[in-house]
Amino acid sequence: MKGTRAAQRYAKAIISLAGEKNVTKEVKQDMDSIIKTIAGSNDLRNLLSSPVVRDGIKKSALKEIFKDANGVTLGAFDILIENGRINNLDAVAKQYLKIYHGTSGMQEAIVTTAVPINTNLEAKIQNKIKELTGAGALLKNVIDESVIGGFILRVGDLQYDASIARNLNNLKREFKDNTYVSKI
Repeated sequence: MKGTRAAQRYAKAIISLAGEKNVTKEVKQDMDSIIKTIAGSNDLRNLLSSPVVRDGIKKSALKEIFKDANGVTLGAFDILIENGRINNLDAVAKQYLKIYHGTSGMQEAIVTTAVPINTNLEAKIQNKIKELTGAGALLKNVIDESVIGGFILRVGDLQYDASIARNLNNLKREFKDNTYVSKI
């Protein structure tokens, strides 16, 4: 991803400043909001990446959209604009969350299911995460109907596949293997 290393540096600086001012949680909420807002608005993405739009317009647009943001977040906008990196705002916000979760002992787990997870399944998944890693995690649910049922869990570099699609594929493979053996 283009600009990832720069995004990491800016995110580290932001989290360091937020830590000094004891506002890491508030800035985390701002970063969540920034990610959701940018993801949901083509106009904002185009504004931030446009070399034609003047920095002053970008700055006033961001400050109007995120007028309730913490001072550290608003200051980050200024620094990113000054350094010509405002087009990396989304990546900076994502890196901030990654660092924030890493320092708070929480990791992100991606759960792929055919339908949105309910509280019962979420509790089972949290138990599986604790069994696999020894700690809890923040769950991000990805919907993929090809899973059919069950779930696929990814935590860091670990993957646990409890999907019906996997079980069906295993069964299919087993039938193929047995068919060849019985012909011999």
